[in-house]
Amino acid sequence: LQAFEEANLCQTLNVNIAKAGYSKLTPVQKYSIPIILAGRDLMACAQTGSGKTVAFLLPIVAHMMRDGITATSFKEQQEPECIIVAPTRELINQIFLEARKFVYGTCVRPVVIYGGTQMGHSIRQIMQGCNILCATPGRLLDIIGREKIALHNVNYLVLDEADRMLDMGFGVDMKKLVSHPSMPPKEKRQTLMFSATFPEEVQRLAAEFLKSDYLFVVVGHVGGACSDVQQNILQVPQYSKRDKLIEILQSIGHERTMVFVDKKKKADYIAAFLCQEKIAATSIHGDREQREREIALQDFRSGKCPVLVATSVAARGLDIENVQHVINYDLPSTIEEYVHRIGRTGRCGNTGKAVCFFDNTSDGHLAQPLVKVLSDAQQEVPVWLEEIA
Repeated sequence: LQAFEEANLCQTLNVNIAKAGYSKLTPVQKYSIPIILAGRDLMACAQTGSGKTVAFLLPIVAHMMRDGITATSFKEQQEPECIIVAPTRELINQIFLEARKFVYGTCVRPVVIYGGTQMGHSIRQIMQGCNILCATPGRLLDIIGREKIALHNVNYLVLDEADRMLDMGFGVDMKKLVSHPSMPPKEKRQTLMFSATFPEEVQRLAAEFLKSDYLFVVVGHVGGACSDVQQNILQVPQYSKRDKLIEILQSIGHERTMVFVDKKKKADYIAAFLCQEKIAATSIHGDREQREREIALQDFRSGKCPVLVATSVAARGLDIENVQHVINYDLPSTIEEYVHRIGRTGRCGNTGKAVCFFDNTSDGHLAQPLVKVLSDAQQEVPVWLEEIA
């Protein structure tokens, strides 16, 4: 597909695409949209920031409009045609907001539910009508258990960030959902999986959840870093990190920067420390209340706090436009996680910069994979790093 117009979508959808400000297709959209429109199952490996949300929402909504969805009415048990599952509240909410843009002016009703909010609220949202249900795994199973939604009408099942869901321990939940007695078997539904990396566990899930003739789409290197991101690795021992961070942030000025740390407590501590140094910073991590997370994100997006200190879990899949810099204050334990983190900058064709603090005592195990990621993305590999590797 070379342009949205070629997809032969209905007038309403074309208007909504234009309203949402989409004009150019990203690579993952070029390949995935025709596959999904053709009704095939898909396993796509695409980086965060590649435009994959639009890649699956658009064809699903197009099909729903084509099949003439009846407006859902208020009832105790809803029968959604589409279920989208993603690992974190922020990510699922982003997918929902995107869905809302696409269905504007149609009778398709999207609903989002996630943990950390009152169950009563989720149930009320669903009872008012639900065609597309966006949910995090735990809350979804809970709602199914309470018989607030029935699965027999599900035509589309989307699992986003499958690798992340496994990492966060949602493997069992995904299997429960897919093998639920009322869920149509894979032959009777269309299943779409998205993942930034494709480790063996994800391959096994794909074999289990998708039809045997599913199509596999890879955009860029699987689990590779985007070459739009300029990566700098600095040798910084633990005790010098704070000073180095201040130095870098002062030289950056007011450009939006994400700083990754390894512990929740540290995220708050570093943010507070930066504020003392007159650098406006806020933090986001799993222990913060949903409301606090939303405020922190809002402050970061609006530029009120140009520095966001985060843990990996909290930041997976967040789409924050033009983050110019990512600083890995602490390197993550795996190289996949590193690739995910630096994917916060250089999204959808913007260029970004990533700086990384490498501490010989704790990060030695990452030296080799790091050299590979750097050279694959045509980045300069520091001599000292090659020696460690």
